[in-house]
Amino acid sequence: MDSKLLLVVFILVSVVACPSLGDLVPLPGKPIAPATICNATLYPSWCKSVLPNQTANNVYDYGRFLVRQSLWQSISFLNTVNGYLKRPSTLSKAAIAALEDCQFLTGLNIDFLGSSLQTVNTSNRTLSTLKADDTQTLLSATLTNQQTCWDGLQAATSAGSVKKNLSVPLLNDTKLYSVSLAMFTKGWVPKKQQVAGTSTWLRGRKLLQTVDDLKQVLVRDTVVVNQDGSGNFTTINEAIAAAPNNSAASKGYFMIYVKSGVYEEYVSIPKKKKYLMMIGDGINQTIITGNRSVEDGWTTFNSATFAVVAPGFVAVNMTFRNTAGGIKHQAVAVRNGADLSAFYRCSFEGYQDTLYTHSLRQFYRECDIYGTVDFIFGNAAVVLQNCNIYARLPLSGQFNAITAQGRTDPNQNTGTSIHKCSIKAADDLASSNGNTKTYLGRPWKKYSRTVYLQSYIDSLVDTSGWREWDGDFALDTLSYAEYDNRGSGSDTTNRVTWPGFQVLVNPTDAVNSTVSNFLLGDQWLPPTGVPYTGGLI
Repeated sequence: MDSKLLLVVFILVSVVACPSLGDLVPLPGKPIAPATICNATLYPSWCKSVLPNQTANNVYDYGRFLVRQSLWQSISFLNTVNGYLKRPSTLSKAAIAALEDCQFLTGLNIDFLGSSLQTVNTSNRTLSTLKADDTQTLLSATLTNQQTCWDGLQAATSAGSVKKNLSVPLLNDTKLYSVSLAMFTKGWVPKKQQVAGTSTWLRGRKLLQTVDDLKQVLVRDTVVVNQDGSGNFTTINEAIAAAPNNSAASKGYFMIYVKSGVYEEYVSIPKKKKYLMMIGDGINQTIITGNRSVEDGWTTFNSATFAVVAPGFVAVNMTFRNTAGGIKHQAVAVRNGADLSAFYRCSFEGYQDTLYTHSLRQFYRECDIYGTVDFIFGNAAVVLQNCNIYARLPLSGQFNAITAQGRTDPNQNTGTSIHKCSIKAADDLASSNGNTKTYLGRPWKKYSRTVYLQSYIDSLVDTSGWREWDGDFALDTLSYAEYDNRGSGSDTTNRVTWPGFQVLVNPTDAVNSTVSNFLLGDQWLPPTGVPYTGGLI
């Protein structure tokens, strides 16, 4: 839809569905002044400047106003980006690439904020845990998308004037999204309750072991991809194009069975291809490969060999590769921005920035992840469980950082949880001279959050455990933790002493980062058929 037409449509809808702030009736009780409510945000002064100077309101009225303003601003920003892209001859290739990322991400934000507005417009009370998590996830993702847009523009050194002109609206919109998220968290999100303890754990139903064993998963249709022409399609992208648009979960998965072979394709699963399941013949049997990199002119976001944003995506028994090599720096194998997505028995192979867990809610089970610098990075709410994480030999002078988590706001419900995994050296690192330093992670953004639970950590991990990003940046705002790990690299005696790092000894604290609590996985993982452990073991 054209952005101008979208704006007109939204105006018509909002006039009917959204009363002005002054028309909203406050809930019974003492009114809340803007100065008071804004103290619960990251930007109190800016918040007060945006909110109308009224005291006859409550957190719900303020929240509705802010989410609606966020939606308006997203539409306005998209119009600005589109205006630049209509004049490509005036822009460098790097600027165009960054702006195209911003265009795509802002389109997602319009969707997320529209959905969030529907929720806040129909409720004046604390929501159920699941409903609140749905909207908090979407509002968290708007901030992530905005940050990704800005990161891309920052990296495009030739985008000087564009970057300068967009910096102010980007910063103001980021503040608006942050304040909206804070208000939603204060008004609609219940205090999180633990739903799984140390002795309570659940397993999802066992996923099909062969393609013919479909009893455990509801499938609406199946197509076969085979390069020899014996299937329905010879390429993966053709099969994706044939999948239905905006399918409901109740209809079952559209399953794409990808026969063994090396598929040299760049695969992107758009948002309308919901509830798609892709199954291969096994790791190193069905392989999707590419070699895009930042060094060769791609943004990190668009360097991915395989990218997905469609909700409900499931992948099984496949390998995803980026063969650019360490010398090409950022080169993503998989970028995942698909809510309620799962990868089972898959392999992710690259060097720097292998697995981009970009946003929303994700689960990985019995997967292999290979890389060097920041090779599991992003700002999703993600749990990796029973996975093998292999650090490779980096370039001379480099060190390995397994994670680089990118939470930018304390109200985002995001973070990386590594549970029951194995952290080891890949063959090339294991056979090297042993001078490479490997760390559990480093803080990419200010509120970076990562935890290792009940995992095996081999001797490759430096005794300090974690690495700074840049001096003392984020060391007192990050949230890093380790709990009940084993292996020679798990000794926490000489770990960093940052204010944001802790060694957990109480299982009650550790259980907050498990599938059942952190992802509310009991609500959405069973229909995928992917096995999981809900709590601690």
